[in-house]
Amino acid sequence: MTLKSHSDSQLQTEVLTQHRCARPDRGPGLRARQGSSLPDGRFSRVKALEFRRNEARYVASALTSRLRPGSGARSGPLSLIEGDAPDLPADGWVRVTTRLAGICGSDLATVEGHSSRYFEPWVSFPFTPGHEVVGQLDDGQRVVLEPVLGHAARGFEPPFAEAAPGDGNDYRHLVSGDLKPGIQTGSCASTGGGWSTEFVAHESQLHTVPDDMSDEAAVMIEPTAVGVHAALRTPIEEGATVVVLGAGTMGLVTVAALRRFTQAGTILVGAKYPEQVDLAKSLGADQVVKPNELLRAVRRHTNSFMIGDDLSGGADVTIDAVGNAKSVQEAIGMTRPRGTVVLLGMPGRATVDFTPLWHRETSLVGAYTYGTETLPGGATRTSFDMATELVEAANLERLVGASYRLDDYEEALAHAVQAGGRGTIKVCFDLR
Repeated sequence: MTLKSHSDSQLQTEVLTQHRCARPDRGPGLRARQGSSLPDGRFSRVKALEFRRNEARYVASALTSRLRPGSGARSGPLSLIEGDAPDLPADGWVRVTTRLAGICGSDLATVEGHSSRYFEPWVSFPFTPGHEVVGQLDDGQRVVLEPVLGHAARGFEPPFAEAAPGDGNDYRHLVSGDLKPGIQTGSCASTGGGWSTEFVAHESQLHTVPDDMSDEAAVMIEPTAVGVHAALRTPIEEGATVVVLGAGTMGLVTVAALRRFTQAGTILVGAKYPEQVDLAKSLGADQVVKPNELLRAVRRHTNSFMIGDDLSGGADVTIDAVGNAKSVQEAIGMTRPRGTVVLLGMPGRATVDFTPLWHRETSLVGAYTYGTETLPGGATRTSFDMATELVEAANLERLVGASYRLDDYEEALAHAVQAGGRGTIKVCFDLR
């Protein structure tokens, strides 16, 4: 088996034994399923959070979470189960024992019943969420997961030599090959996910964790890679004015990436809470204001006029790390004509007036995951390699503010929904 090292070298690791997961104790409300024998004849069970296709419960979670944010896990189709360990789909796959798994905004959108129906043909049920993961192999080697189930994981040739799992310009492989449909680990029935004691991963998805890196730092690599990709999604000229809407996990790691990997001049950030303000400044923001003061701050900095609800000029690049109708509309209005809006937050269905986008000839680009980045000057690096560097350089493990046992998932998910107001950035499940 070949693991990707976070240096440019490759670490060759032969997996001699399959991991045997100890049978977990059955907690309150745990739903049991019949176990099975693994290909080598051993018996393995996992404790996991499982999301099933259940329309009535999904609608219930959407309704209750709108009345009481953070309550979706109680009424929705997510449950704690004791069940079979996933089978190894093909050669090149290994078992990973979860150590720490983050709770992402996209996970919360699913649990709270707010995710877009667009994803239905791209996932398979039942699935175990969790794609921000640091785990451990049978030999004790710690690994961080690059969750995209790319060409190699599904038995296809990569689109080019040394391609990252997220590279390529045709997504047909995401619903075919050796696995059931799933855009990544955490949305595929064949693989399991990080919100489990054990899951399976392809060698192309695994990166070794440096010995001197903590689990808390390692679990930040995946979200940081998303921020790196967002920062590099459009060329940023030297001295450019860049605005970041939102200062949760994704907004903060994007600020750090902008400051380290681009030639941005002034970075302005809209942040709701005191902890977010302090962190944004420490990670490289020049000015941090309340969200409702951001348009005025951009107007002053760019010496623009207000024309209706929008600026006559504005930022060169605006990165929307919130992802709702209001934030998209605001991002367009504070970006200069022929500037760029990068949509990092997952928007779902939104009603937006695109007339200003058309009139101002603004570019609107999405930033979903990560892959191979092209840097100024033409050099290339992977987002994950750059993210590992950034996590250490910017001490991003400090963003991990709370952790919970898997059994306490309802409390954990409620905390994650309310994280900003509770002075927290990243909430994780701790399975160590």
